[in-house]
Amino acid sequence: MSVDSVYVHKMWNDHELSKMIGKDIPFPMLSDQDGSIGKLYGIYDEDSGVETRGRFIIDPDGIIQGFEVLTPSVGRNIAEAIRQIKAFQLVRASNGTEATPAGWQEGKETLKPSPDLVGNVWKAWKIEDAR
Repeated sequence: MSVDSVYVHKMWNDHELSKMIGKDIPFPMLSDQDGSIGKLYGIYDEDSGVETRGRFIIDPDGIIQGFEVLTPSVGRNIAEAIRQIKAFQLVRASNGTEATPAGWQEGKETLKPSPDLVGNVWKAWKIEDAR
């Protein structure tokens, strides 16, 4: 979503993004031309009339589970966004019986939250597990 019109989004997809990824963007792009959504999330810059780059991960209940806001000159990491979404999905599906440690990757060990884990995470998970 951005303050750009749907026409600008189409041009961006057709002439830039599709050439970078080899296909059309696989999800709809939304237009927030008046900045109303950006204002709600605190990323709309009134002075320039644009929104700061932000990513919000919102669960099926409408609750923000994660977010990242960057200045326009710093690119985002799509692989990290996908990793985080998979982690949130796993934790949600487990009803909180599993947690994903820093750097967790799909298919790797998870943590089982319990009082016994406090102070013992290092025994259950090592940096190598995130690779």
